[in-house]
Formats: sequence, C-alpha cells, structure tokens
Amino acid sequence: MSKLWGGRFASDFDEAAARLNNSLSFDSRLWPQDVAGSIAHATMLGETGVLEPKEAAAIVEGLRAIERDLATGAARLDPSAEDVHTAVEMLLRERIGALAGKLHTARSRNDQVATDTRMYLREEIDAILREVRALQRALLRRAENSTDVVLPGFTHLQHAQPVLLAHHLLAYFWMLDRDAERLVDARRRVNRLPLGAGALAGVPFPIDRRRVAALLGFDDVLPNSMDAVADRDFVADFLAAATLLMAHLSRFAEELILWSSPEFGYVELDDSVTTGSSIMPQKKNPDIAELARGKVGRVLGDLVGVVTTMKGLPLAYNKDLQEDKEALFDAVDTLRAVLPAYRRMVETAIFRPERMAAALRRDFSTATDLADGLVRAGMPFREAHELVGRIVRTCLERGVGLEDLDAAELAEFAPALASVDPSPLSSVKSRASEGGTAPQAVLAQLSLARSALGHVE
Repeated sequence: MSKLWGGRFASDFDEAAARLNNSLSFDSRLWPQDVAGSIAHATMLGETGVLEPKEAAAIVEGLRAIERDLATGAARLDPSAEDVHTAVEMLLRERIGALAGKLHTARSRNDQVATDTRMYLREEIDAILREVRALQRALLRRAENSTDVVLPGFTHLQHAQPVLLAHHLLAYFWMLDRDAERLVDARRRVNRLPLGAGALAGVPFPIDRRRVAALLGFDDVLPNSMDAVADRDFVADFLAAATLLMAHLSRFAEELILWSSPEFGYVELDDSVTTGSSIMPQKKNPDIAELARGKVGRVLGDLVGVVTTMKGLPLAYNKDLQEDKEALFDAVDTLRAVLPAYRRMVETAIFRPERMAAALRRDFSTATDLADGLVRAGMPFREAHELVGRIVRTCLERGVGLEDLDAAELAEFAPALASVDPSPLSSVKSRASEGGTAPQAVLAQLSLARSALGHVE
C-alpha cells in the first residue's frame, strides 16, 4: 500500500507530481503525534462500538509496538510513503494485516494532520516557554547583581539620562514576560481538538470526540467541522508570538554587539559564545548575538508565508495548507537553537562598570535634573529647559561637564541650582517613581520579577 486514495484513479501518479505532492520529508517528525492520535482514535472507536472491542484492541496493540520500534530505531518510516499518516498506516498493515484499514474509520487526513500539528505545537510551546523562563532567570540574576552600576540611558542612540544597569536589564525581562504570556495564550487556542471533523462535514458514526480530547489532553473540541480542518490561525498565532520574541532578543543582541565594541567597552562576551576571525588574530566576534539578530528575519518570513498561504483559501481544506509545516518547524527549530545559546551569552557576560561610569563623564545626561531643580523652585519647565540649555552650551564652550561645576558656579546661572547635585548617581536616586530607575524602585521591580517567575515555576 503506497496511497490512501488510489481506487478512483486509472493511472499511476506522475513522478514529478509525486515529488511535489509528498510531504514525508518534513512531516515525518509528526510520527509520535500521529501514532498517539491514532491510539486515542482507535480506543474511542472500540468504546463506542464503531469497531469491535477486539479489533480496536489489536489496532492499539499494533500502534504501541510501532511507537516503541520507531522510538528505538527498530522500525523506520517507508521513504516512499506520501506522508507521515500513510507511512504509519503502512507499518500497521505490515503488523496486523487488513485490519489496519479500519483505523481510518470516522476520520480523514484533514482532521488527522490538524490534530497532529496541534499536539506537536503545544509540546514545542511548552519547551520554548521553559527556555524563555530560563533566560528571564538569567536576566534577573544579572540585574540582582547590578543594582549599584550606573550607565548612560539612551534615546535616539544618544546619551539621555543615567539609569541603573539592573533597570536596563529588567526592561528585557519584562519584554520576555509578555512573550511568555503570548505563548501561553497561543497554547490555549492550540489545545482544541479537530479530530472527528472528518474531511469537512463531520462523520456519520457515533463517535465521542470529547473522549478523544480527554485521552490526548486537549482542553476542548473545535465546534465547527469546516473550521476544524481549514484553520491554521493557531500556527500564525504562534508564529506572531515567536516573531515578537525574536525581535526582543534581537534588540538586546544589538545592544550587546554595540556594548562589546571598543568604542563602548561596557561588556565583554565570554570566549564560549564568541568566535574569531580567519584572517585577523585579534578579533573576538559576537556571533551568537549577531545570529539572534539575523534570525528574526526568517521567523518573520515564516509568519508572512503562512498568513499569505491562508489569506485566499476557500473553505474547507486545501492542499496549500501543507505549506504550514515547514514554516512552523523552521520557527520552532530557530527558537530552540537560539534561546539556550542566548541564555549562555547573558549568563557569562562580563559587564564593565568602570567603562559605563567613564561614559557618563561630560555627557550632560543630568541636564534634566537641573531643569527639575528649577521647577521645584517654582520656575515653569519651559523656562527651566531654556536656561539649562544655555548652561550646557556654556559648558561645551568651556570644555567642561555639568559635574565639573560647583555650587557657586551653578548659582551664577540661577540661585536655586546651588542645591542641585548634577552627578549621575544623584540623578538615578531621584527617579523613585513606580517603575523608575532609583535603587528603591528597582528593588521593588526585582521583587515583582521574582514573583512573576514564581507564579510559573
């Protein structure tokens, strides 16, 4: 048996057409889900009387043997099979004979592949979530050890205001936390059972879809048989979450790349996560960060490809939907490869507080603090902004920084400035609003971060 559909056809399938049509080369990875789904389906068929109990038991026994043998390598899928479903049924026929043909009672490959894909994706989401949480823990540990390190905060890639390194690192913690939320939310929609929808219209047998859902760990069944086989927005849903996750990794990767350059020198990446040059002996290249930055493009491409495939499809199933799997598998594989290496990069990075402190010298990033001091003395902020701008210009002409001015010099511009400390540390300490960069605000934020992780561990 090489086809599940050959009876109506008078001639063999063209070889070139077969190469285009066959999907075993990529959907073979779904065999564990295909076998598990078939075991649940056969069990239900026996319980509902659609199959004789002894027939269902023989099918289940054969499938369990196949499951063991495929897992150990004692059996393999026939590479000539059209898809993973055909390959599994071929193995079952070899084991139990014609009875294997009864397994396909009350189901179609349309609802079967949708079920397999959902089972696969929920398992991969769980694995990816574990990696996201591990990366969050790494960021949290680094932040806990960086509550006294001050560096320039940037807007427009220009020095803006001083911030604590812990505060900067926690910004990415919270990005990842939202990514985890999106993945959890996507998983909720993934975990609904299509099996029992048949090809598109349901099946004329007294099946129990909720029994199959319970056996396979699904939360619910999909209520519309056409939607059940035609829907791939659960794939797009995951890919959208994956794209945002990769975009967040890319943003921090870009900063680590900049920070590790001699011009910044804020961080040194460990030898274990960097590479050298084949021609320049001195080079230490941030390849892991660069690959994380670069691979966001392919995950975004996976999302665009799936949505583009879906956008013009009439109901119900169309073979176009076969295109969902390579994009899905690629995104999953990309995340599974990037996240552990990325976490290692964060865990082993050596931050250089002295270089961060040096970067704050004469960078005028405390100018707003002078303006705020004038506002506290009663001056409208716009007037204060104008005055401090003139102070900055004067400093630039003299070749000094704000921190080089003593109280008397500041008072020459405005008496209220005599009591303002223009140092970076003073600036940081002043920003104690909830969510701010002041040490006490960051300590509160660290507590929230620990709670966020505690809720999922």
